[in-house]
Amino acid sequence: MGFARKALKLLNPVSEKENDGRDVWPNRAAFILAAMGGAVGLGNVLRYPSVVFANSGLQWFIPYLIALFFLGIPVLCLEISLGQAYRAGVVTAFNSLNHRTKGVGLGVVLTGYLVVCYYVPILSWIMHYFRCSFQSPLPWKDRGDEFYMQDVIANVAPRAEDADGNPYRWVQYDGTALIGETVGWAAFIWFCVWLCMFKGIALTGRAIWVTMGLPIIMLIVLLGRSASLDNAGRGVKYYFGEWHSEKLATGQIWQAACGQIFFSIGVGFGYFTTYASYNTRFANAVQDTLIIACSNSAFEIVAGFVVFSIIGFLNMNPVDDGQGLGTFVVGFLTYPHALTQMPGSNFFSVVWFLTIALLGLSSAVALVESLITVLNEAVPFKNVPRWATATGVTVASFLISLMYCTQFGYYLLDAVDTWVNNITLLLIVWCEIVSVSVLYRYKDVVMEVGLVAYLTYSLTYILSMFVGVVVGQAVGPEAGAGAGFGIFVVGTLVSLLVAKEPNSRPPKFWGGNKFLAKFWWLSLYSMNQLRRDLNVIVAVGKNWSIPMIWGPVLRYISAPILAIIASFSYPDFYARGRNDPLQIFGFTCAHIGLFLVLVGLVIPRALDIFVQPEKRDDFKVAYAPQEPMPTFVARIDGIERVEEGAPDSGEEGIKQKH
Repeated sequence: MGFARKALKLLNPVSEKENDGRDVWPNRAAFILAAMGGAVGLGNVLRYPSVVFANSGLQWFIPYLIALFFLGIPVLCLEISLGQAYRAGVVTAFNSLNHRTKGVGLGVVLTGYLVVCYYVPILSWIMHYFRCSFQSPLPWKDRGDEFYMQDVIANVAPRAEDADGNPYRWVQYDGTALIGETVGWAAFIWFCVWLCMFKGIALTGRAIWVTMGLPIIMLIVLLGRSASLDNAGRGVKYYFGEWHSEKLATGQIWQAACGQIFFSIGVGFGYFTTYASYNTRFANAVQDTLIIACSNSAFEIVAGFVVFSIIGFLNMNPVDDGQGLGTFVVGFLTYPHALTQMPGSNFFSVVWFLTIALLGLSSAVALVESLITVLNEAVPFKNVPRWATATGVTVASFLISLMYCTQFGYYLLDAVDTWVNNITLLLIVWCEIVSVSVLYRYKDVVMEVGLVAYLTYSLTYILSMFVGVVVGQAVGPEAGAGAGFGIFVVGTLVSLLVAKEPNSRPPKFWGGNKFLAKFWWLSLYSMNQLRRDLNVIVAVGKNWSIPMIWGPVLRYISAPILAIIASFSYPDFYARGRNDPLQIFGFTCAHIGLFLVLVGLVIPRALDIFVQPEKRDDFKVAYAPQEPMPTFVARIDGIERVEEGAPDSGEEGIKQKH
């Protein structure tokens, strides 16, 4: 009985509480592993090698690292800091920034939920391979394509033309039946997701040691085996031992690197904000950001060595094969084909598919957690036990995912995945950045420089990106850049001319004359003040502070990059998807989250039911230029303000009592 009680306690832990009553992670390692579990997934093991294959060579790491530090890390820092500072789910956190941005929070959660509903069927295909890995010989030996498409996917191919070669007005999908094994594995995986999080973060914090710990060990095993294959060095040379400077002059490698960093880290799905809200109150958010981002990149770089060793073993050449290595090709064709030629093929097949299945499971748990946290904080579900909410969400999610388990499910999945990742995810994060940089404490800006100047600059900032990408797609990149920069420069000059001289002088250089002061208030104040306000919480004691460069990078580098990358999707849809019902469905789904952003902006009260009632007005601030957020200051226990009313009292002017 003693053993049974210990086992039950292990599987049914009680969450620890912070003094404000919110659940907290058992320890810092649990949070970091859980966040890594959300970040590290199929994009690291499957997508990364396929992207690098088309851009192979040491030069790949130049745009990759630039994208990491100017796109991935700044956005990740924003999401983690918001969760930790506001100590609430995504919708409540964004409502605390400004009541008109709660739609952004809801759109973020919906984006993650759209993904997890088709993510689980992908894991079902992986589990099919896992089951078959125990058969000898491996059933895909000498028939890899047939096994993947006919045995696992088992879809009926669509028809675009009739028997006489005349094109249909709409693509025809004849297969509609459910695929039994895919449905069974989907039910099993959803059950595993439920097991990992139905009791809260205490259980998730324990489950993550398995779902993340085992893949790390197994990746090391696979790395050792792959490196020992014949001609593995040739593949590694393609990956890391060649230099092609001419590729840096093309836009392809830069777009690929930015896209990979963005998709790989996993910002825009809500789970970083959600997980960080369960941190201890004064965790080191900036340091955690760097640990998570760098660990994520390290994992996929190592996974790249595994796959490129296989590429050398299979005598594949990036120059000859061009862009023929797709995301699913790596996981379901390239590596499985290599496994059939290895000694101990069954063992390494089990290890490979179990690794990517566990990585996918940890990502699925993270994606669902964001929705459950929001529902538990919403007014209609506030008093519903977490296990009941988790159960209801899991059952509903399984039923939704069944449409991807049909004989047309592969094509539906491809459509939704394409447009959610290429449109929703990019534009939702763009909305995060723009809403924060334009609306956060905007009353201070209006009172200092005037409403007309504020509106002129804000609309110029948004319009320059919109016009720039439209002209860029219609005419050319040079014309788009010229149009975007031209509008921005002219609009900025106009806003400076109509702005009144501010009463509150900016710090240091920016307070030198009235035009610099106006420009600082219009272009830098909101993000700088958000940084200072967040640092009241995240930079307590010896914790690392969010650096000054963070805000300008987000507003003027990350946001334009996201707008440019997203703009490529609309011509692509017109070219290949406008007569395909499933592509139209996926394209429509991709815009639901953006619709919620608009609803929150125009009718913010319509989304109030998703915000914790007791926190709806916690962070409303009257006109208080350059003053720290009062709610944050009031939350700090055991510290005092050294110089009351000093300009920097919200950040450097707070110290710990000793």
